[in-house]
Formats: sequence, structure tokens, C-alpha cells
Amino acid sequence: MSECKLDHSVEDVHKKLTEQAPFLPSARVEQLQALFQTELSQERLNQWFHLLKKYDLASPEERLKREEQMDLLLG
Repeated sequence: MSECKLDHSVEDVHKKLTEQAPFLPSARVEQLQALFQTELSQERLNQWFHLLKKYDLASPEERLKREEQMDLLLG
């Protein structure tokens, strides 16, 4: 994932989640929907946006790496 200079809003991230939900495990979608109801820093919003961006086009290996990064962000 490349660095992006654009700040993404909660709405941007939620829209991206909605687009990618069919390709994500349902438990992950539920986790993220709950997470996005909380206050997130701009840095975290940007990280989530880029983990979700083009998830559907990612290789199985790339998806696994993204899932691991999501687990880290979720703590």
C-alpha cells in the first residue's frame, strides 16, 4: 500500500467498508462497523481506508497481510 497524502473522513471509510463488505469475513465487517461508531484519529481513519481500498482485487497473500494489519489495529 502506498502512502497517501489525502485525509479520509469517517464517511469515506464507512463507504469503503460497505463496498468491500462482500469480500471480507462477516465477523470482520461487524467489528469494523462497531469500530467506526467510535472516535478515531485521522491517522487511524487513513490506515483503515487503505487497508480496505481494493481489498477485493488483492491476492490471497495480500489479503492475509491486510487481515494481520487489521488485527494489529484492533489490538
